[in-house]
Amino acid sequence: MKSIAIQIIVFFLIFQLLSYFKQIDMLSTDTSMAAKEFTLPTTMGSDISLTPTKKTIIYFFAPWCSICHASIGNLQAIYEKNQNIDVIAVALDYMETNEVDDFMSRHQLTFPVAYGNEAVKKAYQVLGYPSYYIVNEQNTVIAKSMGYSTEIGLYFRSL
Repeated sequence: MKSIAIQIIVFFLIFQLLSYFKQIDMLSTDTSMAAKEFTLPTTMGSDISLTPTKKTIIYFFAPWCSICHASIGNLQAIYEKNQNIDVIAVALDYMETNEVDDFMSRHQLTFPVAYGNEAVKKAYQVLGYPSYYIVNEQNTVIAKSMGYSTEIGLYFRSL
């Protein structure tokens, strides 16, 4: 029993260390996004600003990313269950807009999905998919993550 507990602790520490190194090149928390304001076209034909008016999860994905397909449902659940949190998905690294439209339709997304570009990718230091930033009302990054995240993980990061 003691051996199993030690293995669990070692696994947890290795997981935390890998998560830290994976996120080291992302924007730091407490970074103001005021200088990085973007307005992007959405799949619905309107434009959306990446400057939030309330706490917002900005989710960067690529339509070909299998982890994005697996985790997008968790983001949809957060959007549906939490009125105090906005969600914006930004598609990157796609060849045709219909790839993004198909991704949105396949997962029946009801939150805004924007067509991103290289300038947004560079400004937000997106190095892998999916990448999440949680930005508060003052347009400051308060949390970040890269890779799969559960619904509860997203919720706790957005508190």
